[in-house]
Amino acid sequence: MMKLFYKVALLSCFVMASCAVVLAQETEGYDGEKTYQAPSDPLVKEKIAHWQDLKFGLFMHWGTYSQWGIVESWSLCPEDRKFTQRTGPNSGKWADYKKSYENLQTTFNPTAFNPEVWANAAKDAGMKYVVFTTKHHDGFSMFDTKYTDYSITNAKTPFSKNPRANVTKEIFNAFGKNNFMIGAYFSKPDWHSEDYWWSYFPPKDRTESYDRKKYPDRWKRFTDFTFNQVQELMTGYGKVDLLWFDGDWAKMDMTPIVTMARKEQPGIIVVDRHGKPEYVNYTTPEQKVPAKFMPHPWETCITMGKHWSFQQDDQFKPVKTLVQLLVDVVAKNGNLLLNIGPGPDGQWHKVATERLAEIGKWMRVNGESIYGTKPFAPYREAQWAFTKNASSRYLSYLPADNEKDLPAKLLVPLKDSSSKTTVKLLGTEKKLVWTKTENGIEVSIPPAIVKQLSNQPVWVFKVI
Repeated sequence: MMKLFYKVALLSCFVMASCAVVLAQETEGYDGEKTYQAPSDPLVKEKIAHWQDLKFGLFMHWGTYSQWGIVESWSLCPEDRKFTQRTGPNSGKWADYKKSYENLQTTFNPTAFNPEVWANAAKDAGMKYVVFTTKHHDGFSMFDTKYTDYSITNAKTPFSKNPRANVTKEIFNAFGKNNFMIGAYFSKPDWHSEDYWWSYFPPKDRTESYDRKKYPDRWKRFTDFTFNQVQELMTGYGKVDLLWFDGDWAKMDMTPIVTMARKEQPGIIVVDRHGKPEYVNYTTPEQKVPAKFMPHPWETCITMGKHWSFQQDDQFKPVKTLVQLLVDVVAKNGNLLLNIGPGPDGQWHKVATERLAEIGKWMRVNGESIYGTKPFAPYREAQWAFTKNASSRYLSYLPADNEKDLPAKLLVPLKDSSSKTTVKLLGTEKKLVWTKTENGIEVSIPPAIVKQLSNQPVWVFKVI
């Protein structure tokens, strides 16, 4: 009977895992199978090792677009894609729409902005690092910059009068005080810049609207502008641990930028997504999880809801899905960067805050199976995930949707047990009775523990 339960559980998990992570929107292809080039700088290597131990981070996409509750930046892109469709005022003609979109600057006033609330909620959820969109593809700078007036601190923006107008600095300070690693997302393309989308040649796609070889001076102005803005972030915002570049289609020589960044911020991790391997310190699958263990550092960025940016009617993933997502990623040697899009008033959606609180409850009991661990073979097998640290191994059981309670007996796929092996369930101190079988160990779980640990997103067996 026990074997039958185990086989049914394996089948249900296979179906669950196949359906767990669905793409919220069409994304660019992931190039994680390319050869990973490990950095040679010892400071970078040290920082990556520390980052890998943290496992769980917060991503935030925030900009003027939150006022309309639309996709971030992409509705400006003149491509016929599902995620570039225009909604909102003057959506008929592209030029009129772009003007209306950029006019959102004049009404952006998130007076409820309080990054300490975010930092505390993220910390309670067990998150350890943050990546914030300092500038997305639309070109609106969420930091104080002297190189464009299209920014949150410019006089055209109502929030510029607020003492906390430099939201990037405020966010970095608030999270830094909570010992988070600090990450700056920065879009290389800038769809507001006349030196990227030159209005003389209306854009046809996401790339620059002119031939850079024919107009080298214009392209040089744009790359200098990019360098200068990144330098502002590297010199005026305290310690920055991670520089997360997006927009690989704006291909440029990254060597001067990375050299400058590492001069100002020694050891900074650089992620030039889909760029040259030397500047991709870890790979970044988006809205999906690799099917198997990957030996190099990697991070998947996934939305808590369906969208990167704030939408009032967003549909948020259940807590069970989110916790199992984290466990799955960690067992495959990755980190999870979970996205929340703040709203136009500067607050998170109520449901997002509730989800973080529930994740935190699980993490406070089971976090030792996540932080500072390494996966061990077979990494992921059916409903099981395998991690370890210097003293213990953790076999995490990911229940199917219809599994609310642990059975009285469960086959745990531990193949190398001995008479000295001790097995516990995290959340309890009682040593569990087990017997060796052909396929592992059969663990007996007392009714009181079954009741105590009822309806958990993941159950973790600690083996010593």
